[in-house]
Formats: sequence, C-alpha cells, structure tokens
Amino acid sequence: MSEYDTPHENDPRRRHSAKVVDGPGKAASRAMLRAVGFNDDDFKKPQIGVASTWSRVTPCNSHIDVLADAASDGADAAGGKGVVFNTITISDGIANGTEGMKYSMVSREIIADSIEAVAGCEGFDGVVAIGGCDKNMPGCMIGLARLDRPGIFVYGGTIQPGAGHTDIVSVFEAMGAYSQGNKSLIEVKQIEETAIPGPGSCGGMYTANTMASAIEALGMSLPNSSAQEAVSQTKRDDSHAAGAAVLNLLALDLKPSDIMTRQAFENAITVVIALGGSTNAVLHLLAIANTVGVELTLDDFTAIGKRVPVLADLRPSGHYMMSELVAIGGIQPLMKILLDAGLLHGDCVTVTGKTLAENLAEVAPYPLDQQIIKPLEAPVKATSHLRILYGNLAPEGAVAKISGKEGTRFTGRARVFDSEEEAQARINDLTVVAGDVVVIRYEGPKGGPGMREMLTPTSAIMGRGLGDQVALITDGRFSGGSHGFVVGHITPEAFVGGPIGLIEDGDEITIDAENDVMTLHVDDAELQRRREAWRRPTPRYARGALAKYAKTVSSASRGAVTDLPDVLDD
Repeated sequence: MSEYDTPHENDPRRRHSAKVVDGPGKAASRAMLRAVGFNDDDFKKPQIGVASTWSRVTPCNSHIDVLADAASDGADAAGGKGVVFNTITISDGIANGTEGMKYSMVSREIIADSIEAVAGCEGFDGVVAIGGCDKNMPGCMIGLARLDRPGIFVYGGTIQPGAGHTDIVSVFEAMGAYSQGNKSLIEVKQIEETAIPGPGSCGGMYTANTMASAIEALGMSLPNSSAQEAVSQTKRDDSHAAGAAVLNLLALDLKPSDIMTRQAFENAITVVIALGGSTNAVLHLLAIANTVGVELTLDDFTAIGKRVPVLADLRPSGHYMMSELVAIGGIQPLMKILLDAGLLHGDCVTVTGKTLAENLAEVAPYPLDQQIIKPLEAPVKATSHLRILYGNLAPEGAVAKISGKEGTRFTGRARVFDSEEEAQARINDLTVVAGDVVVIRYEGPKGGPGMREMLTPTSAIMGRGLGDQVALITDGRFSGGSHGFVVGHITPEAFVGGPIGLIEDGDEITIDAENDVMTLHVDDAELQRRREAWRRPTPRYARGALAKYAKTVSSASRGAVTDLPDVLDD
C-alpha cells in the first residue's frame, strides 16, 4: 500500500501533515519534499518542524544551528520526520542606545508570526522552537501558543563568564564609569575584549535566563533546559531529547493549551521572583498568557509577590552568574524547595507527560556549601523585587524592579526627556545629578515605537555611582541587566495622552515601592490645564514594520501584543 492508494489520515499524530502529503492529489507536494530529503517512508511519519533562531547576528544564537540539527535528529530517531526552518533574531546588546533598538520588541511579533506562518503552511504536526536571546524566546512561545500543536521549547543556553567575572553589563557600566572619569579607555577596552568569550545568552539573571527559567516552570521545556551552558554536550543532548519528546506529546495529544494553564503561569511567576528575574518577564508572560487564552494581569504579580521571596543572589543586583547556578544543579533544586514549601502547583502537567511534582521527585538538593540560593528562612528579599505601581502617574500600572539595595522610596525633582538619546547625553555630560528623577517618555509601544529598553542610561547612572541617588522612570522598558531605582512600562504611555506626558522639569515625584504607588505632586487643576494643552506628536514612522507595530500594538499592561481583537478593530 503506497501513498497513491490511500491517505493516512487515520493516524491521529498526523492530522496536519496528512492533509499536505497524503493521496494521489498531493503528488506535487511530495515531489517538492523529495527534493529536500524525504523518501517514501517519511511521508507516513509525523512531521516535526524545528524552528531555529540561528544567526551570526549575536553570540546568543550563533550556535543554535547545531542544536536545531540535534533536535531534528531526535525527532527522526523517535519515529518522526524533522524539518528545520529558520526565523530571525536581533541583538538587544548590540542595538542598545540606538534607533535600531526600536525593532527589538517588534522582532518578538515577527518571530511569532513567522513560526505560525511556516508551521501552519507546511502542515507540521508538532514543533520544536529553539531560542537564545531576549525576544526570540517569548516570540517562540507566542508562536507555539497560537498554533496549539504539540510543541516544546529549547533554550540555547547561557554564556560562560568573561575574564574577571565580567559580562555584557560590565561593559555598559564601564562606559558609565569612563564618562565619570573613574575608568580609562584602556580599562574599558580590556573589558570589551574579554567580557563575551563565546556563544550563549547574557550571563546574569537577565531577560534570557529569566525567560528560560519561566518557560521551564511553565512546563514547556524539559527539566533543567534553562540551566545549561550553550557550549556543552548537555545542551546538545537536551535538544536531541526535545525532538523525541514531541513524538510523545503527539501520542498523548498534549498541546500547549493543556500545559500552559493558569496554575502553570503562577508557577512561572513564582520562579521568576525567587530568581530575582527581569521586569521583561512581566511583559512576556502577560503576552504568552493572553495568546493561550489564560487570564493574567499585573495584579497577579503583586499577589504572588507577597508570598514569594527572592532567594537567588544573581546578577544584576547580586553577585553570581547563571553558569555558576548551572554548576550546582540549575533551577530544579530551587523548584523542589518552592514545591515543598507549598509555593508551586505540583499537579501541573509538563512536556515530559508527567506533572511538575513527578519531574521533581528525585531531584537532589543543592550542595550544603553553596551561596547562590539562600534558604527560605533567610532570603535575599522577603517579598518580590518586581513591584506593580499605580497612582496618578500610572493609572493602568507600571513595573518597578526594586532590589532594596537602593532603598524602597525615592522623592526627587523631574528631569524630563522625550527620548532615550536626550537622556543619555545629559547623564553623560553630568547635567543629571543626585536627587533627580530622570523621566524618559515617548518610548512606549506606540510612541517609540517599539518600547526600547533603557540599559544604556541605567548603566551610565550606575557607572557614575548614582544608583541610590537618581531614579529613572519611563514608558519604555528595561534590560534584564538594568538595576538601580527604576520604573518602566508606565501606562498609559505618553503617546496616547498618559500622565507621564504631562510632567514638567522640576516637578516633584515620589516612588513608593512599599505601598506600590508613584505620585506626581501636581494638583488636579494644573494637571487638567496641561492635559488640555497637550498635543499628540506626529508618529515617528509612517511606513514599514515600526509603523505597522505602532498601529496594532496593545499597551504594555496587556503584554504589548499585536493581535488583540479590540485593538485591531480600532
């Protein structure tokens, strides 16, 4: 019996590929696939798309071609047919502080669109998505959520430390120290030359490692996929196992919507907080949840944050790097601690086909002498470092990253800038001084457009030694490497008439991370006068990807997604 005699649609694992390759009427489809390596037997196998974010654009992704091939081989060995395809990636670390950084958040949507488009068009029955940098990881997850076919995420892995325990943030902060006269150009160049030793994602608990950990806690990657070095046999084995695991998911008919439940998102938030993770996790988890149909709001981060402590002493606010956490067991022992304390939902199913509790049952504890993960009774911080602030400056919410090391309350005078470049210039020329609240606006999803991250200005502030003396607030966002007294994602953003657009130089602003309020000390009558005088600026882009993004993107408080029906209807 051949593909000419009868279609194979009776195999439930092939409900998508059968429509593309089965029966006499699909001879042309098969002819095309024979040219890329299919044979007669392959047409009877489930097709597994392997979405690779490989490129030489960034070290985060420069090794992912090897991992994609391993995942495809794993699918083949388990009885499927792996098909590798590529999507894009951009580099936040390279583009930071430039106009090009506006494409960063846009790239998340392009990646999700492209994975949906290729898998949907080609009829893949399951998908492995491999990401290694800030936006391609949530982009992969949004793509998997939209398709809702058996799928799994593989993290590309963390980079090894640079010389002298340095990383990319060390370079940014060295630049700030140079502007203050605290480092020479020779010292900056030495850090530049040695901070990035090879492939892998930025080394601290920045956005990439945060999102990898969150995705594992969601149940969408194999155990400890988030805590492996990029250049390692362990990571190649993880990729191979992921390809095979999708075949098991097909047999179980277990889809992303079955795994990414409300309880699974609570697990992800819990792990992000315990690790002291990036503010970008708020934005991305909201977006993924929205896509998969789970109701999640900013207030859920507050509720969970009241009962979950920060346990990890990891960069940027702490001392250690992800590679050092990998060396003592990764995040699995931490998750076991949280599970045993009743802080995780153990009955959530994962891509192993087992529950979270079953995956953690045999996990060994951390070594007794380790210093990276603190005990529950002596945490780094008793409650979450991620604070959701409201008030007359952020009626729809804002996200602060408050480690406590810079304090929990700040009152200062506004120093207002309508772009990141303006603010950076005034930080570098020493116009910004102690007691200032730097306001960077018109950098939101619509106003930027693209919601640039403010790693360059926050690093300059830290490099000048002003981390506890200057606050920075923005309707843009922050890098996972940012630290200091910072508040981002302020909504409504300035471009749509939000109060951040009404601030004037010299206004007094208070940020209270104990009561989760940020206040502009201007009376209501004066605010109303300013509101009536305000005019929306002309959009910065009229055509192209940035213009399309600005027209379709939702607010940061809704995850900055581009396919909400009510936004598209507008």
